[in-house]
Amino acid sequence: MNIHEYQAKELLAKFGVPVPAGFAAMSVEEAVAASKKLPGPLYVVKAQIHAGGRGKGKFKELSPDAKGGVRLARTEDEVRAAATDMLGNTLVTIQTGEHGKQVNRLYVTDGVDIEREFYLALLVNRASGRIGMVVSTEGGVDIETVAHETPEKIHTIDIDPATGFMPHHGRAVAAALGLSGDLAKQAASTAAKLYDAFLGTDAAQIEINPLAVTADGKLMVLDAKVGFDSNAMFRHKDLMDLRDETEEDPAELEASKYDLAYIKLDGDIGCMVNGAGLAMATMDIIKLNGMFPANFLDVGGGASKEKVTAAFKIILADPNVKGILVNIFGGIMKCDIIADGIVAAAKEVNLSVPLVVRLEGTNVEKGKEILSNSGLAIVPANDLGDAARKIVAEVQKAA
Repeated sequence: MNIHEYQAKELLAKFGVPVPAGFAAMSVEEAVAASKKLPGPLYVVKAQIHAGGRGKGKFKELSPDAKGGVRLARTEDEVRAAATDMLGNTLVTIQTGEHGKQVNRLYVTDGVDIEREFYLALLVNRASGRIGMVVSTEGGVDIETVAHETPEKIHTIDIDPATGFMPHHGRAVAAALGLSGDLAKQAASTAAKLYDAFLGTDAAQIEINPLAVTADGKLMVLDAKVGFDSNAMFRHKDLMDLRDETEEDPAELEASKYDLAYIKLDGDIGCMVNGAGLAMATMDIIKLNGMFPANFLDVGGGASKEKVTAAFKIILADPNVKGILVNIFGGIMKCDIIADGIVAAAKEVNLSVPLVVRLEGTNVEKGKEILSNSGLAIVPANDLGDAARKIVAEVQKAA
């Protein structure tokens, strides 16, 4: 689960992380009122969407020469103009794709005189099994470009969860950023507080870009992106209140209601599989046969008929889907339950695309019998390779 920048900063501030003053705004008048609460004379008006690259983004409804989703303002009139441009319009950035995201919230913050910008992030380093603190002197820019072109400027400091954040970790962060004296102490303190926030909220990622040194010698978080481990949210009911469902893909949101692991992709063959590993293998073999998967969908090991029906409907709701491949290896999940769900969903939505089903495992013969007696044009497959070849052939034949 992700949250907006203003929510992330408010959350980090509770852990003592230094952030500039700022207020959220849902309307133009609220944005102007927010600026009146700040000392000025410089304000920053920031579009709030779950995507990076806002400053370089463009609004669909505005002139191509118009400024992006992060703007400086020196007067109330400039704040009003920026808010009017942004609210209700669609911001397209490198991370949103061509469709962009509608801006429904703004964040008006106090302007800061920046001397230097750094990058600092915390995440789970799966290679070491520890929390990794990634730091770089190249803040304020595309960190992926830095990693590709100058990887030596990125440093990773692993923190053993058994010991937690120690003084030597703080010194390592300061050294990686080239800081000394009081700024080194501030860097160590800020890093320690971010580590506490990471653990305290069950975060999956905390990204600070930029972490800035101000003209008066203060270290301050100017932008923050925070995402949480959704599996741990039962421990954080307060954080669930921060969820903005308008920022989520409607199909993924619907899938979450049925506890389905669903991620929309750009291909044209829908997939319904039980087990993440089998789902990955299914997507790979579709690509091996010359087409692309439209989604990742894992129905899990103990799905009900209703859950399978919901999964099928979610796949079919994607207009890009030209065919569906169901690949089930029944263990806990029984093949006859899958078959009942497939038949129920296909009849309810009036299936109009090719469907190939490969069933194997518990109650497989009963499942195949249900499918064959359904009266639907379902193409059976013997194994995964056979299933992939058949769905590609069926889609190409229907084209």
